[in-house]
Amino acid sequence: MLDGRLKHETPDRLSTAFLNDVSDGLFRRPRAIPARWLYDHRGSQLFEEITRLEEYHVTRTETALLEAIAREVASLVEPGRAIVELGAGSSAKTPTLLDALAPSAYVPIDISRDYLKESIQSLSRHFEDLPIFPVCADFLSPLVLPPEVQGSRKLCFFPGSTIGNLTPEVATDLLRTMRSSLGDGAMLLIGMDRIGDADRLRAAYDDCDGVTAAFNVNLLYRINRELEGTIPVEAFRHKIVWDDDLARIEMHLEAKRDVAFAIEGRMFAMIAGETIHTENSHKYGSRDARLLLAAGGWATIAEWSDPEGLFAIYLAEARRPPPAP
Repeated sequence: MLDGRLKHETPDRLSTAFLNDVSDGLFRRPRAIPARWLYDHRGSQLFEEITRLEEYHVTRTETALLEAIAREVASLVEPGRAIVELGAGSSAKTPTLLDALAPSAYVPIDISRDYLKESIQSLSRHFEDLPIFPVCADFLSPLVLPPEVQGSRKLCFFPGSTIGNLTPEVATDLLRTMRSSLGDGAMLLIGMDRIGDADRLRAAYDDCDGVTAAFNVNLLYRINRELEGTIPVEAFRHKIVWDDDLARIEMHLEAKRDVAFAIEGRMFAMIAGETIHTENSHKYGSRDARLLLAAGGWATIAEWSDPEGLFAIYLAEARRPPPAP
């Protein structure tokens, strides 16, 4: 049962935020643009292609793991909670959870309004009696849920190791905000990619078919289209770096030559070899993940991993921290 009133931030507000993030990020040294802006409609489509690539293990590993543990999760989560999914995208993993948990409502949150609208149509046909309240918003902003679910106990579903796109500081802040917004007794089901072989990780973000490269470069096309940009897209290439000290893959757009361009009248120049940092993907060991959750106000109840130890899913509960000794 799809609520036809798609709650969303105004286009002007999102456009202003996009412009500010791009302008501020290009003035910074090193230059960086937040990863959330990779996900316009085309970017979301390309990311779904990435999830089906042989090199990209994250999605298929998490999907298989979620299917394997769904009944156990259901035994730990009472039925009737409202499921709130952050960065819902295509909601491809969601049916497994909805079937197992018998929720009272489903609230998918995503920054791409058009893609969100498309993806929930199929879901609403399969779950005709389930109230669905889609929200178009940046989940890093303060979380405002539809009034229909504000009185419900909630389970936040945060799959895809999306938490890994955030620096640990920002991830901790987000977890604290989620804990505050969802309230005492809320639960969190979150996926995190594990630290693994560096070569395997590099291949996952630099596939042979060039889909990840197209996903990264699409950000430049978006800037040109939405922000009156004059970026010579052909002068940039996709670059990935494994930072072992920070346990993360970094995605960059590297200038192949000296370039100059404008964005809504503001001039920028880059020299050959200079990069724009567009995304991080942090990897977490078991102890690291539990500590991150605890710092955000979430107590881990259960942890599951695939047989190869590539990916983990955690179930946690919002709890008030005990007083300091």
